[in-house]
Amino acid sequence: MIKSHLSECHKCVLDLFLLSSSAFSSTGLSDAEAARIPQAPALSYRDEFGDRGESVRVPPSFKFPNDRLRNAYIALQAWKLAIFSDPKNLTGDWVGPDVCNYSNVFCAPLPSNASLIVVAGIDLNHGDIAGYLPETLSLLADLALFHINSNRFCGIIPHKFERLKLLFELDLSNNRFAGRFPDVVLRLPSLKFLDLRYNEFEGTVPKELFDKDLDAIFINDNRAATPRRGDIGTLIHNRGHLPSLLDETS
Repeated sequence: MIKSHLSECHKCVLDLFLLSSSAFSSTGLSDAEAARIPQAPALSYRDEFGDRGESVRVPPSFKFPNDRLRNAYIALQAWKLAIFSDPKNLTGDWVGPDVCNYSNVFCAPLPSNASLIVVAGIDLNHGDIAGYLPETLSLLADLALFHINSNRFCGIIPHKFERLKLLFELDLSNNRFAGRFPDVVLRLPSLKFLDLRYNEFEGTVPKELFDKDLDAIFINDNRAATPRRGDIGTLIHNRGHLPSLLDETS
């Protein structure tokens, strides 16, 4: 099982390397040409885990209505750096400081403070996007909905996702995620809908998952063993409704 997991990870890394390599010209820039490129001063952010390498520059000229939207800019730009193929160009307009105008990104007033507009949802379903999820996405602290099903994302689920205390719906299905079952989902207090189907998660599903007050759990078609409920990989209760944070986006 360990050997199989390593093979999947190596294949994922190789796929991403080939995709990223194809994006650059074989000729490149000469030293003289590179020296003529202006280097403007900018603030920067680097992931503390040090194993991803995303470095986001925030131009001093960029203005944000609040710090939460500034953090959202950093998170989304870091994610864009972690995307190596976007054939439908779903993130093509993720440019500039106005993150609420990015395609497939939804903003809404913060329930605890309606005067604050925050990024409340992201929906990149069916994008065929290849890449991974950087830890920096945890800066989207007000996120209530995160849907990225039917893509080619791989790697593991970021440890820092536990900071997404308002996350209500998490749909990572039909991707290439691997590794041990992501127990970070156990530390999401607002989570009601979880879909991890059709990935490569391994090991044992924590029994605590079935003790959470979830409306729906979909975990079938992985390599993980369900600890109880026999072969049932799906548990559905009565669905609730999206929290007020997303009322403005529906």
